[in-house]
Order: sequence, then structure tokens, then C-alpha cells
Amino acid sequence: MKYLKPFILFICCSAVLGAISLTALYFYIKPELPSVAILKDVRLQTPMKIYSQDGQLISQYGVKRRIPLELKDIPEGLKQAILATEDSRFYEHPGVDPIGVMRAFVNLVLTGEKGQGASTITMQLARNFFLTRDKAWMRKIKEAFISWHIEQLLSKDEILELYLNKIELGHRSFGVGAAAQVYFGKDIRDLSLAQLATIAGLFQAPSVLNPISNPSRSRERRRVVLARMLDEGYINRAEFEQAANEDIQAKKHGAEIELDAPYLADMIYSEMVARYGKEEAETGGYQVYATVPSNLQRLAQQATIRNLHDYDERHGYRGPQQQLWQHVTQDQEQGQNPAWTEAQMLEFLATQPSFKPLQPAIVTATEEQQIRVFNQQGQYLDISWDGLAWARPFVSDTSQGEEPKTAADIVKPGALVWIRFNQETAIWQLSQFPDASGAFVALDPITGAVRAIVGGYSFYQSQFNRATQAKRQVGSNIKPFVYSAALDNGFTLASIMNDAPINQWDRKSGVVWRPKNSPEVYDGPIRMRVALGKSKNVVSVRLLRGVGIDNVIQHMAKFGFNPNDLPRDESLSLGSASLTPMEVVTGFSVFANGGFLVTPHVIERIDDEFGETLWQADPAVAPPAILPSAPVQDASVTAAEQTEQLEPPPQPNYAPAVISRQNAFLTREMMSTAISGGGNWSKKTYWQGTGWRANNLMSRDDLAGKTGTTNDSKDTWFSGMGGNLVATAWVGFDDMSRSLGRTSRNQYLINLNPQKFNWMGNAMVGGEDGARVAQPAWIRFMREALEGVPENYPPVPEGIVTVRIDRTSGKLTQRTDHTSRFEYFIKGTEPTQYVDDEEFIDPFEQDTPVQESEDIF
Repeated sequence: MKYLKPFILFICCSAVLGAISLTALYFYIKPELPSVAILKDVRLQTPMKIYSQDGQLISQYGVKRRIPLELKDIPEGLKQAILATEDSRFYEHPGVDPIGVMRAFVNLVLTGEKGQGASTITMQLARNFFLTRDKAWMRKIKEAFISWHIEQLLSKDEILELYLNKIELGHRSFGVGAAAQVYFGKDIRDLSLAQLATIAGLFQAPSVLNPISNPSRSRERRRVVLARMLDEGYINRAEFEQAANEDIQAKKHGAEIELDAPYLADMIYSEMVARYGKEEAETGGYQVYATVPSNLQRLAQQATIRNLHDYDERHGYRGPQQQLWQHVTQDQEQGQNPAWTEAQMLEFLATQPSFKPLQPAIVTATEEQQIRVFNQQGQYLDISWDGLAWARPFVSDTSQGEEPKTAADIVKPGALVWIRFNQETAIWQLSQFPDASGAFVALDPITGAVRAIVGGYSFYQSQFNRATQAKRQVGSNIKPFVYSAALDNGFTLASIMNDAPINQWDRKSGVVWRPKNSPEVYDGPIRMRVALGKSKNVVSVRLLRGVGIDNVIQHMAKFGFNPNDLPRDESLSLGSASLTPMEVVTGFSVFANGGFLVTPHVIERIDDEFGETLWQADPAVAPPAILPSAPVQDASVTAAEQTEQLEPPPQPNYAPAVISRQNAFLTREMMSTAISGGGNWSKKTYWQGTGWRANNLMSRDDLAGKTGTTNDSKDTWFSGMGGNLVATAWVGFDDMSRSLGRTSRNQYLINLNPQKFNWMGNAMVGGEDGARVAQPAWIRFMREALEGVPENYPPVPEGIVTVRIDRTSGKLTQRTDHTSRFEYFIKGTEPTQYVDDEEFIDPFEQDTPVQESEDIF
């Protein structure tokens, strides 16, 4: 008792002095303490995610990987693992754990070193948000006071949720949701106990304890976490043993991309950066939904890629990428004892890029008409003659070498080659990276929403988006706009034009300009409908002359074309103007929607990270052909009462009308002839339009379109509409001086189902043009995209009349045989004169062969 009272007095005085000192210290450093109020409305830096219209992930942008989660969505096992290892008394202390502080103090007295162990979850959160990691006494004191402030502001669950989402866990993952994706490629709710313990072990030192960089140390740390969970009673011994011995296969995973559409993603990213700025766009947690459905985007990509391979392969094989071993023995040629081991081949192939659907592979053996290859997955694949026979040697764009007889004529063992799996024939085949480039765009013509876009063969090989950035000569794709201008200047579908050669002296150049049809077949007097269907070049020139260059340019500007891109000479009528595929498809949408200029857009809506919509597209749309009538009002209600009862209807956001519905309808009619052709099969008078392949393969009556080929076949196009879509396909070389050339013979590509595929895979003898090079991509896409979609032929607008005309003269006729047809006219422009039967000559009585008309600038 002699010493007890002084000791108690000492303790009390020390406690009072400590409290006074602590209070004084608090007020001393209080001005330096940051406000923790921001934690109430903290916004974690979250990457931008881009989705298709139907919610498939296309891409993710942002340096920091974070997937914010609510506490209820985090597995109980992970929360228990964190509490067991980081702060077992988290729900009991006020932000600072006195027991932990005493433990740290004892450690300091016994070892003389400052250690860790006193930091609670709240203190770690304070350090992560407001302080550095320096081991200094003043930092620890500030950390304690800030933690106390945080505990006054937030609940324990709010603190734990913020902590689990904020902390950095290595490999640019922030928060447990992102760590689950980065290390295991899974949603955190799908992880095993062992995987959850692995993530919990990262909190101490993510750079040295992660299972990718240091798997052995990660395994040791996982065992410590599991042991702590066992001590705290969260798991039993059997669960501990199973999880501690589980093999963890961790590797770095990217975002779970469900739709690989990089050209589309890049367009949306650029638009988001323009809207919000780069840093905010990449860290604001925006969830951007495209206007593009995933199924249509995949169709467009597959159609474009397959079409480029078809073109490229019918021009011959340019040979393997390289020859890895030169001297081949007879045994090695037959696949016995190859010069390289499988390990050597795998190591080499791992360094080679791949561009879907192309894969690098090494030829290990050749037989009479078959080769064996070794791919990046360590598999041996046999490629039969069906996948080899196309590979005639490439000589130039206009000629190919002799047809191969054996596999050895094509490749030797040791060759590094490209292979691809042909989805349509279900076989592996020898392939090569296409030299030519392509682009594809599909729009909803009513809203302008982009439904599919492809900017090239591979974004990873070239980021240049040819769909929006490549201005290329459009060839005969320009003609519908010239014909549309003619309709506004007194011409009709039955106007007779002279399809005859033109010879015009050009004083400026001192040469004669002689535009030609392709093929050089001239029909003499021809109706406008037929001239566009057959793509008659000289008729287009004569129409331009009849309307006037200035008038045509003014008319074309209504479709959104920049007048500065339109040459002010007669070559305009043949497509010398350079436009992007996006500009072309936008112009064609005017014909598809009845005369209204819509604005293409790729973003449907923007949500925040919590799914709340921040912005919704409200495009100006083409109005329906028949506008809805005003609501019927009750006559017994007074005008004043009606005003009170009825809210003013929302004003429709309609796109501007740039041409009349009548003009759009008639131009589309002429373009439908380019697909359906005309004449009479039984009378052997049928002629084909330039887009006849679509008519043969799609069996729809609402199709309309136009081919396009420029001088020397440097650019090829097909643009058309059907159902609820309008689409444009382009193919050409990035080197604009290079011609797509010609093929010297029918190229063998697909024989398994020639009735279905020969129109795609085989080129007729002759030059490459829009119908052969670009149109197959359009058909492949539209045939699948419009499957089950009702036909959508536009209704006949008011002011359009139908009369029976003579096919030869365009005049009225009373005949009802194959020499006549019904034709559409804008009321007041229909012919008034009947054909003179005495002067009538049946043009189809002559033995004239059917000509397939091509178009060329």
C-alpha cells in the first residue's frame, strides 16, 4: 500500500497529462488536417467501358482498372479474410485500435525499431486518400486523427466498402473487383476460397506478393491469410487444408471483351474525349452504349474480311513469309525428323503476331496434295488440296502463274505461312494477309444510327479508319445523285437519252475527251430507268449537261456532300469526286428514307458507373410517310377546359427534307432496276443490271442499289438499301496509284457448294469492278442481316401517278405485251403522246445477246 497510492496517482496524472497533451496536439495540427467530408461523395477513378447496343463489352479505356462494388456484392469469404489479416477488431474500435497501438509500442521498446501492426483499416484508408506512406511519427499522428474524423462521418460498412474499392492491388488493378478480373479473369463472386485468400494477401504488399510476379511468395502469404481465418473461426481445418494446397493458375487478364470491334471503339473513344476531355473520359466511369448491335457488327466484319480474302486469293499466292530452314531431306519433306523441335517451333511462333482470322504456322511436311502445319497452340493441322489449290503464283495484279499440281509447287517444309479457318467451307486453308483494303458502313436510314462499321482488315495492323477517313473516288456510285438532280429538272424515268459515244474537244488540255461505257456497248435511244440500271456512262454525262454542272453540285450538296469535294467538270457525272464511305452511305440514306438528311451517330446513350443515364441520343429522324393525325377532342368540352386538360404534345425532332418524297421514290425505283434488271425471260429480252447478283441470291423485292468502279479499277463500291438498312461497301488499295487489276481465269476457291458460293469466290475472266469486288461483302452482310426482317418497300407518295408506256420510246401505249410496262411519274410530267404504231419497231425481235453491263469511270 505504501507504493500503490503513488503509483495510482502517477497513472492518473499521466493519463490526465496525456489527454491534455493529446488534445493540445490535436488542436495544434488540426489546421493541417484535410477535410474528410469528400469521402461522403468520393468518386473513384473508374475506366470508361464501351458496350454494343445489346450490352456486349467492346473495349475499356483508362490506365487504372477498377470495378466498383457495393459491400453486399463482395463475397463474405473475402471480407472475412481481410478482417482476419488487416484489422480483426475493425467493428469494435473507433478508428484507432488501442491494442494495436500498445503492440506497436512494446515492439518499439523491445527491438528499438518502428514496425507496422497498429494501422487499422480506417487508418489505411486515411493514408490512401490523404497522406503518404512515410514512416514518420507526425504522419502516424495525423493518420490517427483523420481516422477518428472518418469514423465520425461514415459507418463501418461504408468505410470497409470504400477501402475494398480504393486500394491498389498490383498490375494496375484498384479494388478487389478489378483484382479478381486481372489475376483470374473472373467475377469476384466466382472465385474459390484459395483465390479470395490470394487477393486478401495482396493488401500487405501487392508488388511483391502477387501471384504473377512472385507466385511462391504469394502462396506463402495465402497460407498466412488462411491461418488467420482459421484462428478467427471463419473456416475449419478441412477448408484450410484444401485451400492452402490448391494450385493457383494466375495470369494477367485484360478486360473481358465480348465483341472485338476496335474501329468502332476508337470512334466512340474519340467522341468521348471531345465531349469530356481525355482524363475525365478515361477515369469518370462512363458506360457508353453504341448504336451497333453485336450481331450486325460481327456480320459486317466477317463479310469484309472474307471478301478481301476472296479478292486477294484469286490474284495468286505471294509465297510464305519466310523459310525457316533451307535444306530439306526426303525424310523431312515427308514429316519425319523436322529440322526444328516442337519446343523450338513453339518458341518462335510465340514471337509472331496474329491477325484474326489469320494465324501463323510452320509447314512441317508436304504430301502430294496436302500439307501439315504446326500452329501457335502446339497443334498439327492437315490442310487438304481444297485449301491449297487456289495458290497459283502471284505475278502482278493482272496476271497469275501456272496452276499448281502438287503441294510442293506451293510451299516447302520449314515455311512460315498464314493459315485461316474458312467458316463457310469448314476447312483449314493456306492464306495470306490481303494487300487490298476494305471498309463497310451500315446505317438505319430513319435515325442515322450506325448499325455496323468496319474500317479495314485489322485495326491492330492499321488504325486508319477507311470508313470515315479515306476519301476515295466513288465512280458510278455518284450516278443516283446525278439522276436525282435530273428528276428535279424536267427529266422522268421514261425520258429517252442517247446512249452513243461522246467525242469532245477539250481546249484546255488539247485532247479529245471520250468517255466510254463498260463494256463498250451502246444501245442508242434508252430510257433513264434502264440507263441507270445498266450504268451507262455516256448517259450520265449527257444528263449532267442537260441539268448543268452548277445545278448538279447544288443538288448534291443537299445530301451532305461538301461542294468543295465535287469537281466542277463533266467527270463529276462519272464519279471523279472523292468521298468517304460514311458520306456515301449517308447520301444513299436520303433515297431510303423518303428524302430526309439524317446525321450518322454511333453513341446511343452514356451511363455513369452506377447505371444512371447521363445522356441519351435524340437524333433528328425521318418522319413516317403518313404523319399521325391530331388527337380527337370531345366536342362537349369547352376550349378552355381542353387547354387545361391536354398537355402540349412534344414537338417531333424531324430531319430536314432535302429532296421531295417523289424524287426519292423515283430514284430508288431506278436503283431497284440495277438489281432486278428488266425485260421478259420468255421473249428472251431480259437484261441484267449491274447489281444482278443481289437479286439472284436474296429473293427480296425491296432491294435497291448501285455499283461503282473508278478508272483502272482503283476503287470499287456497292451501296444499297433493303429492309431497315442502307449500307456501303468499298474495296481498294491504300496505295491509290495501284489498280485492283483483273483475273486471267476462273479461280478455284470453293467447290463444296458451287450453287451457293461460286458467285462469291470465283471471278469471271476480266477486270475487277464494283459488282465483283465490293458487292459480295454487301450481299453477305445484307442476306444475314435482313433474315426474318419484313420487306420495306416505300409506299407510293402522293403526287405520283402510273401510266403504261412503250419500252422503246417512253411514250404512252395501248399495247399490253412485253413491249410495254407501267411506269411512275410525278403528276404532270407523265407523257401525253401515244406511240405511233406504224413507226413502232420491236427492239427485242432482233437477235441481240444479253449484255452484262459494268460501270467504270
